[in-house]
Amino acid sequence: MRNDSQEYLIGLLNELRRLPKETEWVEFKCNNANPQEIGEYISALANSAALLGKANAYIVWGVADETHDVVGTTFRPSHAKKGGEELENWLVRLLTPRIHFRFVEFEAKGKQVSMIEVPRAAHQPVRFQRVEYVRVGSYKKKLRDFPEKERELWRIFDVTPFEQQIAAEGVTGSDVLTLLDYPAYFKLLNLPLPEARDGILARLADDHMIEARQNGQWDILNLGAILFASDLAKFRHLARKAVRVIEYDGEGRVRTKREHMEHFGYAAGFERLIGFLKGILPENEVIEGAFRKAVPMYPEVAIRELVANAIIHQDFTKTGTGPMVEVFDGRLEMTNPGEPLMETARFLDTPPQSRNEAMASFLRRVNICEERGSGVDKVVFQTEIHQLPAPLFEVVGGHTRAVLFAHKSFSRMDKVDRVRACYLHACLQYVQRKQMTNSTLRERFGIEEKNSSQVSLVLRVTVEAGLIRQYDPGSKSRRHRSYVPFWA
Repeated sequence: MRNDSQEYLIGLLNELRRLPKETEWVEFKCNNANPQEIGEYISALANSAALLGKANAYIVWGVADETHDVVGTTFRPSHAKKGGEELENWLVRLLTPRIHFRFVEFEAKGKQVSMIEVPRAAHQPVRFQRVEYVRVGSYKKKLRDFPEKERELWRIFDVTPFEQQIAAEGVTGSDVLTLLDYPAYFKLLNLPLPEARDGILARLADDHMIEARQNGQWDILNLGAILFASDLAKFRHLARKAVRVIEYDGEGRVRTKREHMEHFGYAAGFERLIGFLKGILPENEVIEGAFRKAVPMYPEVAIRELVANAIIHQDFTKTGTGPMVEVFDGRLEMTNPGEPLMETARFLDTPPQSRNEAMASFLRRVNICEERGSGVDKVVFQTEIHQLPAPLFEVVGGHTRAVLFAHKSFSRMDKVDRVRACYLHACLQYVQRKQMTNSTLRERFGIEEKNSSQVSLVLRVTVEAGLIRQYDPGSKSRRHRSYVPFWA
């Protein structure tokens, strides 16, 4: 939890000073500020925090190692440099994976104190200059020299999913109710709000949003924070996971019209996010009878499903990036960190595999996303009903992107648009236990029967691309020939 108030920092310092003289997740120093050692300690402390189940570890300057007395320090991280480069930038550059540690400086008992807060290693050991370190008692050692600790660390990574890791540790019950939008939790589940605070906390704990500690305090787990944070910025390592919406002027990223960051947790803020999107997306005018009617440019069902997918299927091990929705003239793009766990060509027929199953399960419970395996089907179906170009699914630079396109007539679609639409139509028909024909594809494109030769050409080109195949190769009739996806 991020809190830079003087009161919080002094309280944290006092808590750390009460620890035993030797601990593997806290290092006390006076003025030793060797950049190389700091980098090695960050690696060692991050890995040791994971081994010990701590959300964060700390290096503290200005406290005597033996007595834990506040003695002050001359080390000021904000002014420190390494070879002309700011110390913080130098450390970030040499740590793998990049972790969001932070420097703080404050006064305690009239003396200067400096501190680094180091988040625990999450999915792999933290390395500094390609070497992994760990704490053994009060000593910093190379992890490879302690194979039993290395095995234990990888076991923790394997068995502790992101959702059950700690976002904020040792907070009071009152702080839990401040940091989490608990009314949204009860509203989404259609549950009455308990009158007493203990009842609220117990319900959140039952759903693994928080976890009780022996001293009467609470740990807020990542699941609770990412879904119900009142402000994701209060959870430092989750701040960059807030959904970002950018609206551009034109078809490129040169001119930005507006930008919005949804700081609430995904479940608490989902309807607000969709409402914001609906407010900025353009509309089309259609004529019904003698009247003009404004209709959304993109079907809301498709928007909701693709935004939910971007949230659910992201890779939380990728730091410094989060889900993003970009609005252009003529298209809408939803991007999330991480490559998909299946081929994009099989999104429609294969049940989704989620890296974040607890989060996906909860969002299904509250009807934010569809039941397993039906979401992309609905997206493709909606684009067909509205006769939009088929959606595009692609992998770009370690990210997954879904694109919705505004309406285009068949004559304005290029070859790539037509082939993609033909393939996805074949997939949709197949999962509905049907086959694609010239007739069904004409209906999908809104083409009259007299122009069926145009659709025959699309079918032939899609077959040549290897995306579909003839279902009944022995059929002599072109009119009644049927097709299925290449994988069927």
